[in-house]
This record gives sequence, C-alpha cells and structure tokens, in this order.
Amino acid sequence: MIPAAGLEAYGLLPAQREALAARGTKQEIPARVTAVHKERYELVSDRGECFGRLKSSVYYNGGDQPFPTTGDFVLIAYNESGDSVVTQTLPRRSYFARRNPTLGQGEQAVAANFDSVFIMQSLNFDFNVKRMERYLTLAWQSGATPVIVLTKADLVKSWDEQLLRASETAAGVEIFAVSAKTGYGFDRLANYLAPGRTIVLLGSSGVGKSSFVNALAGEDLLAVNAIREDDSKGRHTTTCRQLIRLDSGVMIIDTPGMRELGMLDSTAGLSESFADVEQYASRCRFSDCRHSGEPGCEVQAAIARGDLSRSRWESYQKLQRETSYSTSQADYLRQKQQRFTQIAKLSKEIQKSGGKRGRSAFDE
Repeated sequence: MIPAAGLEAYGLLPAQREALAARGTKQEIPARVTAVHKERYELVSDRGECFGRLKSSVYYNGGDQPFPTTGDFVLIAYNESGDSVVTQTLPRRSYFARRNPTLGQGEQAVAANFDSVFIMQSLNFDFNVKRMERYLTLAWQSGATPVIVLTKADLVKSWDEQLLRASETAAGVEIFAVSAKTGYGFDRLANYLAPGRTIVLLGSSGVGKSSFVNALAGEDLLAVNAIREDDSKGRHTTTCRQLIRLDSGVMIIDTPGMRELGMLDSTAGLSESFADVEQYASRCRFSDCRHSGEPGCEVQAAIARGDLSRSRWESYQKLQRETSYSTSQADYLRQKQQRFTQIAKLSKEIQKSGGKRGRSAFDE
C-alpha cells in the first residue's frame, strides 16, 4: 500500500511534483515502476498499486520514449478497473544498463533513479576482482555512487586480503564487510540507508542479495536458495528486477544474479574506475600513443617500475575495447531506429493523404 505521504515516500522529489503540477496535467498522474514483467508493469502511485501497459502510439509505432525500467517515474492514465496506460517516461537522475545478452538487441535496462549501487561479492568463493572492475565501471557510468559490500563475513576467519585487493581496485570507494546471518557491519551502512533513498544491488547468484534484503527488513521478504558447497555458486532466486520499499523508508532494487555484464558506452565510468591507469596514459610523449612500445610511453614505464600492474592494464584495455564496440553498435541501432521512425511517420502521412503521396512516388 502507498504510505500517507504519497508518492514522495517512493522517492518522488518535491521539484518533480511541482513541475508536473505546473504543466496542468489532469488526466495523467505520476507513478513509479516497481517491477517489469515483459510488457506489463507493476506501478505505485498516489492512488495505490496497479498494473500498467505502454501506450502504443508513444512507445511503439515510431514513438521516441525510452522504455521504462524498474525505478523509473512515469505518467499514467490511471484506470481503477483494469490496467492503467503508461504515457511517458519522466527524466532520469541515474540509469543503469548492460549490453543485451541477445546479440544485436542493443542495451538492456536494469534500473533507474537510484542513489547508490551496492556492488556485492561474498568473502568466501565468489570474490572476483575482474568482475568488480566491470561492476564499478558501469556503476560510475550510471551517475550514482558505487559502494563495495563484501558479504558472508561469518564464513571466513579474516578478510584482510580481500579488503586490500578491493581497496586497490576501487580507490576512493567505501568498502564494507557484512554478515546477514549475524548482523555484523550493517550499522556502518546507515548513511546510505536513509528514508527516501534508493539502492541498487548488483552481484552474481549466491552472493547473498536476498539474505541482505531480508536482514535489512528484519523479516523474510525474499526467498533464499542454498548454494553449492563445492564452489559457493547459487541459483537465481530473484527472477525479475523489483523495487522493494522497507518499513524504514529505504527502497531496494533487487536484480537477478548477473555473472556477466556486457559493456555499453562507459567512457566516463572507465575514467572513474581506472583513474590510476589513465593518469599514466595522459603523460605519454605522444598524444596518439598506443602503449605498445612507442618511445616515451608512461604506461609501459609504470608497468616496468611496478607502479601499475599488468593485469590492471589488461583489464582496462579489455573494457575499453568492449565499450568502443558497444558504442559503434549503439550508433548503428540508433540510425536503424531513426530510419524506422521516418518510415513510420511517412506511412502515417500517406494514410492521411489517402495514399496520393505513395502513388506519385511510385509513379516516378
């Protein structure tokens, strides 16, 4: 149920409310997407919870509105006796997406309008620096603040080594070790868990995201599956991205476990995540240095001195190649969509004119 405070309890900013009111929209009201089920959306508004579907003329048939994802604020034509109609996706303050696992399908939206990204890895068998680098890059790109949360502290005697490796990988990012079983470390997360704030949880299956949410809630809101004892890998417990509002007022966007995250255009995220690498690249003698043996290459000099690890440099190169490829693919898909939109608009014009434009064009 929607709290008495209205949609503001779900993160709607007063400035957003004022801007919508100034537009004089009477037939449409704001809502927030709490879950996505293929073409049907779970929504919450001032009038309570409901389901909704996208308005075809706005989102399909040449429409240019971005498809909503979990956490988005939207405008809806509310229908108390059936599905409401989603008519507009409101501007986002942060946005997280990955490359769609289906080749050629562009990006896959994950979440929107959040304040922090909790990058979660377990301290037993799931700790993976390469995956952490990937998560960090996309988290910085999203526009929110990344936080490293190392789970299952109760299963290891010491996490000094993991903490050191995480701090080397995520310079300037806060790192916390927690245990959902004992409650250890949760008090240190208080600054990120204030009422009205939205947190995205990212991590592979078995890392303990559902247990983490249950510990925050003080009750079993989400199902928890056992992990395999031989490698600590888990099965997907969360099957869709969903926004959960806790009694404390904090909102959690839980995501299905994603062991692989395909890169999108993450130039800004790379600069944040790999600032230690780019500081050397900017000092090379030649501005077009490829860092593969050219004279005056500060990157290779730093590796030779031991100031920069080769594995760190190789990770940067790999993610840089991925983001360059994704950028070119995105440009292609964008141009393809623009052509489709132009054709759809032309088709509508032809229909309105009774087909005259179409006949004259073919006659020529």
